[in-house]
Amino acid sequence: MADIGYARVSTRDQNLGLQLDALRKAGCTGRIYQDEGVSGKLTTRPELDRCLAAVSPGDTLVVWKLDRLGRSLQHLVTVVNELNDRGVGFRSLTENIDTTTNSGRLIFHIFAALAEFERGLIIERTMAGLDTARANGKVGGRRRALTDKRASLAMHMLNEGEKVADVARAFNVSRATIYRLAEGEQ
Repeated sequence: MADIGYARVSTRDQNLGLQLDALRKAGCTGRIYQDEGVSGKLTTRPELDRCLAAVSPGDTLVVWKLDRLGRSLQHLVTVVNELNDRGVGFRSLTENIDTTTNSGRLIFHIFAALAEFERGLIIERTMAGLDTARANGKVGGRRRALTDKRASLAMHMLNEGEKVADVARAFNVSRATIYRLAEGEQ
């Protein structure tokens, strides 16, 4: 059972010193994983990935502040829930959240509920926007590579025995587009 620290700064100009001091003072005397010059928005952070792989049941992952760990509230909730499922605690020093205690778990569950609520609102707004766009005659998705007239000409060329590569080159589209056209998917 150990307190394992994780510290991160987004740019090389920033300094990890404040975070490292706080983590050591909080009892992370052994392992402290450090990502420097790594944005929190990135899905992979090498030292965080190593840290998450290294923690064992009974350990506690300690961060200076919540935003050092999660890209978003949803991501943070996911990471902490995965740690919890593995028997690993989580502690944030600045926000004073400790999932190894009952009150810390309560606070974190409130965060999780807020993240789920926010996610639901985003989905609702997205669906409403798409419905409005459809009602106004806007169609989503990518434009067709060939207009109906050009598709008809391309099919005529294929029917006359032209090679797919030559037809694709003539219309400046990929061979896959011509194959889809020939299969009736265009």
